[in-house]
Formats: sequence, structure tokens, C-alpha cells
Amino acid sequence: MTQVPPTPEATVVKPRGRIRWVICALLFAAVVLSYIDRLVLGVLKPQLETLYGWTNSGYGDISGYFQVCYGIGFLAFGWLIDRIGPRAGYLLAMGLWTIGHFAQVLVTSTTGFVIARIPLALGEAGTFPSALAAASQWFPKKERALAIGIFNAGANVGAIITPLLVSFIVVGLAFDWRWAFIVTGLFNLVWLFVWWRFYRNPAQHPKVTPEERAWIEAEPADDAGRTGFLNVLRHREAWAYMAGRFLIDPVWWTFLFWLPDFFNKQYGYDLKNFGPPLVAIYILADVGAIAGGWYSSHLLKKGIATGRARKQAMFVCALFALPVMFAIEADNIWIAVGCIGLACAAHQGFSTNLFALPGDQFPRFAQGTLIGLGGFAGACGGFIASKSLGVLLDRVGSYEPFFIACGMAYLVALVVFHFLNPRYAPVQVASSR
Repeated sequence: MTQVPPTPEATVVKPRGRIRWVICALLFAAVVLSYIDRLVLGVLKPQLETLYGWTNSGYGDISGYFQVCYGIGFLAFGWLIDRIGPRAGYLLAMGLWTIGHFAQVLVTSTTGFVIARIPLALGEAGTFPSALAAASQWFPKKERALAIGIFNAGANVGAIITPLLVSFIVVGLAFDWRWAFIVTGLFNLVWLFVWWRFYRNPAQHPKVTPEERAWIEAEPADDAGRTGFLNVLRHREAWAYMAGRFLIDPVWWTFLFWLPDFFNKQYGYDLKNFGPPLVAIYILADVGAIAGGWYSSHLLKKGIATGRARKQAMFVCALFALPVMFAIEADNIWIAVGCIGLACAAHQGFSTNLFALPGDQFPRFAQGTLIGLGGFAGACGGFIASKSLGVLLDRVGSYEPFFIACGMAYLVALVVFHFLNPRYAPVQVASSR
């Protein structure tokens, strides 16, 4: 493994220009839409389960195979984004997932939803490779974790909006459940138009001031070159990123797809009233996403080394996840909400700092490939967790083993991450050109 020492950044005055934050806002909106689209079905699950006789194992197949396709899509988009860039990548990704989102109105069985959600999963896999590539283009290292934290918080905003919006459409307006997919899918078309018109890289964007461009480009450029999966996999740092994703992504995926079912079975909540608990949980997750990015950025500004800052933030987040082990024992739903909300906040803060690794340690031409590998690893972990939970609930009927695993996942992930990546130094990746 060959490493190169970090290059000192040029001293550049912070600019007045704010186009990079407009880009961040668009990335935030895209993440919001991606999470709305993937979560509509989970919110409708108790109703569709009653209407069409679904089993927990059948729903586990829907969420599990979604994650398999998502992982495959992550590999494809990670490789593709390095070649076509985030502008074309996001147009392709959202266009594809919008087709899958609308296709769900045509089916009613669990098998039908598995098939209809294949393009949804493949397209949504392009969300974070595109967003992280755009953040790497538009933000210097000192701001990158904060920017990632902001658009990563879009996941929680999407999770907050979805139960409220779906409840309003299906219960408030008394529309058929299919309208929940139709209305939410229309928002994607608006975003696609805005992204196509506005996004360019900093060197080509007509609204970027020279001062803002100098701020963005103060770090040494390392865009030249291409690489493949095998070149990236030669580095322990890549395995550290993948291991982290494999261990923590299943927690988040399972919360996203199964929390409405947990509240329904544990406390009797349904589409009319489980909106507030979900909103509370994802507001806490939103705070965690931004706080995790802010904390490591704050440490960097104080002169703490990048690796130590990222790992210290991850350790604090891992401690906040521990109380979720006792969520199943709560006799009051709001105690359970507090435990789960802390875990979701911990996940988002932890993942914000984990997501910073490709930009911190790898050249830009290799980042999409690494992000794809990490997404694939996380999806594999999510598939195992979702399939196992579905079978567990049908046979045992308890969420307790799942919550215990969630509480321990982040400390385990941090130990593995540090073992594989103790120095957190920049990596020199072989280029194919």
C-alpha cells in the first residue's frame, strides 16, 4: 500500500459567494425525495397487509430484495459517476427511480412489489454516489463533512414528511393508496428540471465568483485518472469503509422499513396516528446528522488531525446508540421513541463522518468506485438483516434481538474501522490512464 503525505492547503480568504450552498440545498432536496419514495410503501404496509394478506416474511422479501438491487446499483453508479460526473449521474438516477416509483401503482402482491421496485432500487442507489461526488467537487475538506451532514439530513426530513403526507393523501383526502405513489412521484419531475438547468462543476458555473472558486479549489486537484474496483480493493482503507457500511447500514435500513410495523404491533398505532412518533424520531436523526458533521468540522478547525476528528465524532455517536437496546422493554411509546430517536441520531452522525472517508483519503477519480463498493457492502448487510427479521417475527414474534444488535453495532463498527484504518492518511491509488 503506497501513501502520500497530505499537502498543506493554500491560505485563501473565505468568500462571499454562496453557490456551493445552493448546490448543497439541491442535494438535500434530492435525498429528501429519494427517502420519500422508498418509504411510502413502509408507511402503507399495515394497510396493504390487511387488504392483501401479506406476511412478515413476504414484506421482508420486498425490503430485502430492494436492498440487493440497491447494492448492485451502488456498484454500477459508483463506477459510472467517476466517468460521467454528478450532473448526468443524478439525472439518470432519479429518472430511473421515478419510473420504478410510479410502477408500484400497478401491483398488489409482495412479489409484484419486489419486481416493481427493482428500477426504484437501482436508481436510488445513485443518490449518494452522485451527492458525494458533487460535494467533493464543490466543497473543500474543511467544509465537506458539514455539507455531507446537511444533505444526509435530507434522509430524516424525507422520513418525517412521508407519514404525514401519505396520511393526508390516504386518510385526510380519502384517496386510494395508489395516489400516495403518484403525488410523491410528481415532485421528482420538478427537481430533475431544476438540476438539469442549474448544476455545473465550479470551473464552468456562470454564477460562481472568482473568490468562491478559489476557495473551492484551494486544495490540490487530483481529478486526473481512472481506476477500477480491484485497484481500490487493494487498500485497507477501502475495506474499513466497506466494513463500516456493512455493520451500520442494516440498522438504518431496518428502521426505515419496519418502524411503522413495530409501532403497529407493539402499541396498536396505525396510519392515522403513528405519524407523530416517526416525526419525533427523524427530527432527532436530523439533529444527529448535522451535529455529527459539525462536531468533526469543529475539531478540524481547532487543528485536530482529520482521522482523530472523524473517529472521535464516531465514538460519541456510538455511545448515543446504546440505549436502543432497551427500547423493546418500554411500556410507553414515547420512551421507545426516545431510545430509537437517539439511535437514529447516532447513526446519522456516525455515517456522516464515515461518508467523509472517500473524500478525505482517496483521489477524486476513485471516490465514486469506493462509494459504490461501500453501498454494496451496506446493502448486503441490510438484506441479511431484513430477511432475518422477517423470519424472526413470523417464528418468534419479537423485535428484541434486533434492538440489542442495533445498540452494539456502532461500537463494533468503530473498532473494526480503526483496526483497518489506524493512520487515516491519504492513499495513492493506481490510475488506468
